[in-house]
Amino acid sequence: MTSEPIYKRVLLKASGEAMMGAQGFGIDVAVADRIASDIAEARHMGVEVGVVIGGGNIFRGVAVASKGGDRVTGDHMGMLGTVINALALATSLRKLNIDTVVLSAISMPEICESFSQRATLYHLSLGRVVIFAGGTGNPFFTTDSAAALRAAEMGAEAIFKGTQVDGIYTADPKKDPDATRFDHLSHKEVLDRGLAVMDVAAVALARENSIPIIVFSIHEKGRFGEILTGGGLKTIVSDN
Repeated sequence: MTSEPIYKRVLLKASGEAMMGAQGFGIDVAVADRIASDIAEARHMGVEVGVVIGGGNIFRGVAVASKGGDRVTGDHMGMLGTVINALALATSLRKLNIDTVVLSAISMPEICESFSQRATLYHLSLGRVVIFAGGTGNPFFTTDSAAALRAAEMGAEAIFKGTQVDGIYTADPKKDPDATRFDHLSHKEVLDRGLAVMDVAAVALARENSIPIIVFSIHEKGRFGEILTGGGLKTIVSDN
């Protein structure tokens, strides 16, 4: 472990569920503030950070489809949920005096800027945290896929996937006490084993662009910074 960050530019993917804490729905501001503090720590290290947040704490598009509704409309509703979460996290970051911009894949200029790679690189060059909202802007794609896509577009050196547990396990450690954590896997092993880390499209896109995926617990304060300097519990998915 070193005091210097291993990565200079990363993409943090957080689930929408992480934002609601112990609540059953919505946003727990204390949790948003804690996640923001971890991102602020990374920025103070000099790491450039892009963020994608899911929208599951607000709405899940597949819930509409499972009850006979239109999947496209449901996914559009889910995208709006990610915008709500992005605005909340941006607010928490600005409270810490971290310059932050929200870029949405769906145009809504009265609320936030529209996404483009050019705008992303410009804001990163100015030291801003860039939060990507609205998923990919297309139905049928998850925010995991959006994270892999944005990571490739911004030239991220790694995708940090913040989850409910501290890595990838042989089984759900909350249900199976004998589950063991992997320290390292290849993208191919994740796909072949069908491990539910990120969806198949996201893992394949990360593999094609040689972007490692680092899976860690989003609930452990300071863990993001620990891993950035080589410590902390995590699973690294890479082909190296």
